[in-house]
Amino acid sequence: MTNGLNYKEMGSRDLFVLYEETKSREIRNEIFKRYQYIAEILSKKFINKGIDYEDIFQVASLGLIYAIERYDLSRGFEFSSFATPTIIGEIKKYFRDKGWSVRVPRRIQEMSKKINMAKNKLQQDLQRAPQISDIARYLSVTEEEVIEAMEASQVYTPKSLDITYDTNTDDKDIQLIDIIGDNDKYFDVIENKDFINRCMDKLSPVEVRIIHERFFDNKTQVSVADELGVSQMTVSRMEKKIIKKFKKELDKISEI
Repeated sequence: MTNGLNYKEMGSRDLFVLYEETKSREIRNEIFKRYQYIAEILSKKFINKGIDYEDIFQVASLGLIYAIERYDLSRGFEFSSFATPTIIGEIKKYFRDKGWSVRVPRRIQEMSKKINMAKNKLQQDLQRAPQISDIARYLSVTEEEVIEAMEASQVYTPKSLDITYDTNTDDKDIQLIDIIGDNDKYFDVIENKDFINRCMDKLSPVEVRIIHERFFDNKTQVSVADELGVSQMTVSRMEKKIIKKFKKELDKISEI
């Protein structure tokens, strides 16, 4: 807090206006905290794609900072709608730069194709599986080049889930599908809970009470209306208004 201003009590729009004027890091940090959930949700959508979540989240957070820096209030866009494609763009760029497991140099790809063709030809000519030295002589390359291409091809060649691995024990062999991680069945629950909590933070005390009593305590509109001293129609209208707010927030973070 500087100059007597409490940034936490300011609306997001006012914060952006003030940030455009001052470029204060303190204000930017407050904006970042308010919208960090967008980076979290988008990062989770890229889990299990070969890069650790922590690394993805760092990149997403950097994308969020870029979005804060580039956001122009005068254009009339909601910040969440502006930030989402910016963050996704940074994540995808990171995957392109760091995703070596699916990006192999063209010369290696070409050599891998030649090796596969050479294997088939030599298999017929030699009537046995060709050795690396056979392939190297046939292609007029070194054995090191053949090994490099064969190892690289394993990186981007999909494997069948039915592949069986020897456990070297008395137990039966296991298949690849048995050792691949499965989706956490609680992931959606956690994500939905986070979303609801964020939405609840933006509701008035009366709206929060209605949500709790109607959907958590399973009270009827009539009983809630009696407790609040209003009509059942008022409670019904407020419910519709609250649901519309939830839908608007959901639309903001679903534009991917």
